[in-house]
Amino acid sequence: MATEEDAATAEFTSQKKKKEPSELEKRRKKIVAGSLMKAEMRPGGGDARPSEGDQVIYHCTVRTLDGVVVQSTKSEYGGKGTPVRQVLGKSKMLLGLLEGLPTMLKGEVAMDDCPVLPPSNFPKDDEVHFEVQLIEFSKVKVVSDDFGVTKQVLQDGQGWESPREPYEVKAWISAKTGDGKVILSRKQEPYFFTFGKSEVPKGLEMGIGTMAQKEKAVIYVTSQHLTQSPLMSIEAGFDEVHFEVELVHFIQVRDMLGDGRLIKRRLRDGKGEFPMDCPLHDSLLRVHYKGKLLNEENTVFYDTKFDNDGQPLEFSSGEGTVPEGFEMAVRLMLPGEIALVTSPPDYAYDKFPRPPNVPEGAQVQWEIELLGFEMPRDWTGLNFQSIMDEAAKIRNTGNRLFKEGKYELAKAKYEKNLLYLNVAACYLKLGECRKSIEECNKVLDANPAHVKALYRRGMAYMTVGDFDEARTDFEMMMKVDKSSEAEAKAALAKLKQNKLKVEKRTRRQFQGLFDKKPGEIAEAGVEEKEEQNTVESTDNHDREDGGEEDALLEDPANPARVGLFSRLWPTGKRLLSALGLQRCTIL
Repeated sequence: MATEEDAATAEFTSQKKKKEPSELEKRRKKIVAGSLMKAEMRPGGGDARPSEGDQVIYHCTVRTLDGVVVQSTKSEYGGKGTPVRQVLGKSKMLLGLLEGLPTMLKGEVAMDDCPVLPPSNFPKDDEVHFEVQLIEFSKVKVVSDDFGVTKQVLQDGQGWESPREPYEVKAWISAKTGDGKVILSRKQEPYFFTFGKSEVPKGLEMGIGTMAQKEKAVIYVTSQHLTQSPLMSIEAGFDEVHFEVELVHFIQVRDMLGDGRLIKRRLRDGKGEFPMDCPLHDSLLRVHYKGKLLNEENTVFYDTKFDNDGQPLEFSSGEGTVPEGFEMAVRLMLPGEIALVTSPPDYAYDKFPRPPNVPEGAQVQWEIELLGFEMPRDWTGLNFQSIMDEAAKIRNTGNRLFKEGKYELAKAKYEKNLLYLNVAACYLKLGECRKSIEECNKVLDANPAHVKALYRRGMAYMTVGDFDEARTDFEMMMKVDKSSEAEAKAALAKLKQNKLKVEKRTRRQFQGLFDKKPGEIAEAGVEEKEEQNTVESTDNHDREDGGEEDALLEDPANPARVGLFSRLWPTGKRLLSALGLQRCTIL
């Protein structure tokens, strides 16, 4: 049985669910019937009237009943001559104007009797009237939350994409003030700038960021968004500026190394969704490309459409059969896309067989069109022998790439076959010793007595200066496998040698540091140039039976430099590394 208390609760809940009136609705309820009137002084043209969400541009003159001008936007009444620009229903405006403007036609002049408080310098009993001239109205896109940047589309663009950081943009741009004064004429060449680099005023860039290719628009920018920029000199003091923009085109720019040396510019969109429809590792790719030298003549050194009988180039990604910069770019492309790739020598032909007409140290540019690609072969449904054959092919390719010094590509091959120790060797070659240790740990977690994993982890520990951990791994090798005693003893000897070098260098650095009298500045000994400690190993366990990993011909080499702090306190280095502090300076 429902009680009176239940009924009261239900009633309260029902009332609570009712939608709260908006601030505008509350203001409208305060209007007394007959207090808001409009007198048409000059008719407008057409049939269209502004509606909520439209941008309205109008002049407004406020007078007392005696005709005294209180305030005006018109220059003949002491104003700046710049009309008011607001968005109906969104911008904060007088209620009388909010109600009166939607009743007006373009060009109409009307007198609104608005129930508003007069300025403080007028008697409280005085009323004011608003003379409003509706100049124009249009649909706009509100770009900034404060309505300081809006955009009126004059001509629709093509496609759905808009410029964003760090796209390169080409656009025709002119500008005038709110009162119609031209302050930026259209030049003979369009403006060219990089989006996000503050090369044009901020408000203009915000508006262009909503445009599509080939779109024409007027971007209205108020003073707070008119920042200084190197490409455009806009004088201070303008309340707002109207930019007329025609977006010619924009190009996606990708800095693939993060240092501005290897740059990919998209010239034509591809089909699909990035990055899901981009080529995977081991995909068979088909491309047309034209390569040229970035010299004064921009010499073309190869073009598949002419030099390859018009046939595209076919290659498998991850095989190291094209320059590294070339492959990095193609792996970020969609089928049908055309890209312009600028590459430094070390990612072009200095580390790759150079064509006869490409000099050493040449910076090159490739124009690449990705025609399509075939996905890597799926092993599902293959018999055991076929799977083993595919795995052996990938492993052998990884070994070849490792010997050629292409450690990143080799690592990708080994990762596909879950060859953790070979991945660890690649990381060590790349100077990423901590990652090398992690890969060894994957093997040792399953088999703590794995000799090869102990050896490689010990080498990684020794490289970063963790000598105690390295010694433990080398000694464990001899305990679990007597046949590895020779390699373990050689490693321990190298460990002792490296540790002595570190201690000697440390003593030399601090020599005389504490021998000075109080108040004198002690000079630490100058550190000599460190010797490069190259650790080489023949590793007699290169070939193992029973399904073990195929080892590399060469084991970890070229250990990275060990800092002074790490030598004095090796475990402290690991602690700071875990906190994200990679380098320390002793002052």
